[in-house]
Amino acid sequence: MNAPASIAGVLQAFFTERLMHERNASPHTVAAYRDTFRLLLGFVQQRLHKSPSALSLADLDAPLIGAFLDHLERNRGNRARTRNARLAAIHSFFRYLALQEPMHAALIQRVLAMPAKRYERRPIDFLTREEMQALLAAPERGSWLGRRDHALLLLALQTGLRVSELIGLRCENLMFGPGAHVRCLGKGRKERCTPLRHDAVTTLRAWMRERRGRPEDPLLPSARGGSMSRDAVTYLVAKYAAIAKQHCSTLRNKHVSPHVLRHSTAMDLLQRGIDRSVIALWLGHESIETTQMYLDADLALKEKALARTAPLHTRPGRYRPDDQLMAFLKSL
Repeated sequence: MNAPASIAGVLQAFFTERLMHERNASPHTVAAYRDTFRLLLGFVQQRLHKSPSALSLADLDAPLIGAFLDHLERNRGNRARTRNARLAAIHSFFRYLALQEPMHAALIQRVLAMPAKRYERRPIDFLTREEMQALLAAPERGSWLGRRDHALLLLALQTGLRVSELIGLRCENLMFGPGAHVRCLGKGRKERCTPLRHDAVTTLRAWMRERRGRPEDPLLPSARGGSMSRDAVTYLVAKYAAIAKQHCSTLRNKHVSPHVLRHSTAMDLLQRGIDRSVIALWLGHESIETTQMYLDADLALKEKALARTAPLHTRPGRYRPDDQLMAFLKSL
């Protein structure tokens, strides 16, 4: 009789061979998968009272995976999108298991058959021009940290970079002169260049003179000189949003996060008539269809469409202006 297959060896091979070597996955992907399995193995350890190294493949059956996903929502407060992301990581591992452990095909197929959870898609949050200006005015620029934070917020609002892209920027990624732009390595290992307006160029030039960093140094360093963390950027955005709310009443009912700044960039471009395909390139979207959510969120565009329609119970017809003499008499 065959001994139960151990999880430890095949999970290590999944990370080192499949993700890092065969797929050359980005550090962000590896970190996301790592966090998923740390949570899963911790949950299984509490449920089965077995150490992660002692777990067998038979322990990770579909009911246990389902209980883990429910635990994420009920006990950790995760939403359906986070639950689905965790399930996607588990599915990736079990597809690898199907090649390594074909004897357990039935168990593996039951886990792979677990569907993603449907969820409501709410309109995205974004800031108006006035709210952006209030946020940019929040940092106290009399200090080094205040000037760094102002540069970070201005760069985020003008370029729409993701948090991972912002904290990954190096001094060498800024290009001044004619056609000033910032170059970043984005999601999917796609390198893209985003142009900078004159106000951003002026602010970032002054910051670079004060920063005095080497080309490989972080553009927006922490107080200790290293790269900022995602949590640090989230904290700073929330901090300055709280300050801006004191001067901009419309911000009081909005939850401002780094991703809201990215949405704000897209909406600002859309409202100024920029084509969706250009916005998709600007933000580094994989597909132009991703940009559809900004059309859905733009109430002004819907109001323009409504203005072109005729009210019910009216006769459709063509507008004909009054005779000039009649119009003059009517205006008296």
